[in-house]
Amino acid sequence: MNSYIGKPLTWQNLLPKIFNRLKTILLEFWLMILKWVGLVPIHTFRKVFYFLSGINMTWTTTIHTGAEFFNPTGISIGKDTIIGKNCFLDGRGKLTIGSHTDIATDVLIYTDQHDVHSTNFTNQFAPVTIDDYVFIGPRAIVLPGVNIGRGAVIGAGAIVTKNVPEREIWAGVPAVKIGDRKIDKLDYKLGRPVLFQ
Repeated sequence: MNSYIGKPLTWQNLLPKIFNRLKTILLEFWLMILKWVGLVPIHTFRKVFYFLSGINMTWTTTIHTGAEFFNPTGISIGKDTIIGKNCFLDGRGKLTIGSHTDIATDVLIYTDQHDVHSTNFTNQFAPVTIDDYVFIGPRAIVLPGVNIGRGAVIGAGAIVTKNVPEREIWAGVPAVKIGDRKIDKLDYKLGRPVLFQ
């Protein structure tokens, strides 16, 4: 038989590759369905599909329209958390978002990246944890392996490449500390979601 990436291709290694490819195609098809569902301006309708997809979230979690996902089963979101419009949530390396957290529009959160020094351009998975009462501003990017502490604030357009301690304010490219949050007690609720978004 022909070779596959320099190794002889036999029936014993061909069948698992075929099944793996079919599984990947089905997952990609489901992600396309979720993308379409994400455009429907009815929160309850979208939540049903997100639960069916394996996202671990509560009924008080809000994901606004246009959200996209990789591996929804690796995503966990706490209560009273709001995810803004057109966000990207990557569960391939496990993404955990706490409660009462506000993630603004167009935020991208990745738990996987390619090793640019690898001869095979291999994947590098690393979990991302975003704690309770965090605010992430519009169009920020959070890269794999980052932990954002309780009550931290990420400025608009920031690229977060390393851990952010609790209650610190970070901004810039790459993000650096620019201040501290001046709140003694974090116990607020975010309120109801915007209808039809």
